[in-house]
Amino acid sequence: MKIEQIYTGCLAQGAYYIESEGEAAVIDPLREVQPYIEKAERRNAKIKYVFETHFHADFVSGHKDLAAKTGAKIVYGPTGMKMGFDAVIAEDNQEFTLCKARIKVIHTPGHTMESVCYLLINEEGKEEAIFTGDTLFIGDVGRPDLAQKVVKDLTQEILAGHLYDSLRNKLMPLPDHLIVYPAHGAGSACGKNMSKETSDTLGNQKKTNYALQPMTKEEFIREVLSGLTPPPAYFPQNVMMNIQGYDSIDEVLERGVRPLSPAEFEAAANETGALILDTREAQVFAKGFIPNSINIGIDGSFAVWVGAMIPDLKQEILVVAEEGREEEVITRLARVGYDYSIGFLAGGFKSWKEAGFEVDSIPSITAEELASIRENSPQISILDVRKNSEFLSEHVLDAENTPLDYINDSMLKVDKNKTYYVHCAGGYRSMVFASILKARGYDKLIDIAGGFKAIKESGKFPITDYVCPTTLL
Repeated sequence: MKIEQIYTGCLAQGAYYIESEGEAAVIDPLREVQPYIEKAERRNAKIKYVFETHFHADFVSGHKDLAAKTGAKIVYGPTGMKMGFDAVIAEDNQEFTLCKARIKVIHTPGHTMESVCYLLINEEGKEEAIFTGDTLFIGDVGRPDLAQKVVKDLTQEILAGHLYDSLRNKLMPLPDHLIVYPAHGAGSACGKNMSKETSDTLGNQKKTNYALQPMTKEEFIREVLSGLTPPPAYFPQNVMMNIQGYDSIDEVLERGVRPLSPAEFEAAANETGALILDTREAQVFAKGFIPNSINIGIDGSFAVWVGAMIPDLKQEILVVAEEGREEEVITRLARVGYDYSIGFLAGGFKSWKEAGFEVDSIPSITAEELASIRENSPQISILDVRKNSEFLSEHVLDAENTPLDYINDSMLKVDKNKTYYVHCAGGYRSMVFASILKARGYDKLIDIAGGFKAIKESGKFPITDYVCPTTLL
């Protein structure tokens, strides 16, 4: 029996490869499916099933492509949704075999109505693991507000009530020794405050997970709904792609992995209205970039912030990347449904600059330099673009919270004629914020390199007392 968790940090997402004597299954695969196929081929195994725990909102699953390339059957839990591909709609308690092992469907509505967990029964007939999707995380449970309006009169309160019943009637009676393998960990927007651990025993979760402690349904509903913020705008669009289907990842790569000279790149930008996405590191970007481009660094929570910052999945995108990483960028865009990359700048930003085209920059200073400026001008304006929960936990006295998550609202607090010093936690999000506002005509934003971490470590700023956050949304 082989169980492998395939964890993707930028999405805080866990897919799973399960194999028994030459027959394999993949649970919640990513969009790029070739690694699963190659893994099975190396082991002389055949992928028999693609199990989906629910219709994902935070990423586009690879179920459709993986089934098309391997002949595997796609399996979902009970649902009346009409899908754009063939799928087995399983019943509660239905079992599927992988040679001598079995995978049992446990219907656990709450995060969504079709949500299921998959109980793995090994070759010896012992219940070994439970793949909980977004129903149960390590230290948390799936937020029950994402599937509202999918069914008439469905509300977050009704979903939370279903989740309470699913946890107590379906999961908690299972044996303590089961290993819990969730679909997400810390950093995902599918839960409020997940652990950084990516697996645990069910017994330990019964002891430590707040949502599994003794409480009434009414108390659970209040607790699980407290602290929720509006989900990222791309979530509903990803849900529909997962239900209706999408272009093959091969087509997406063929369309996007197209090198363009600086002149061709400029022409494409002018003729198509494509967004120029620069994925280089924040401080490298700050020193020089193509005017009106925005910076979302590939070495960070790239897919999540692309989804939050670019509202239209069909937006055409021109990519600026470090040489050799162009295909990686286009693949990671596709993970969250951005399928319309139309080319990349051949030779990277260096080629643009050497060709003599116009360049722009964003000032970036250290925390120590900011302290000197503040000493001479105590009334300077500092913008903290971290999440509200991070800001409430600890912040520079007199700083204003303008969360990147809600940039259109935050932008209303910014005066184009006034100078602002912008920071996040470590310097990644502040450059995203500054670059987007720069593209919209805000020219007086100065980035603080190293973010709040550097500001606090400098010891030169008054900081509010630390309060442990109850949510990281």
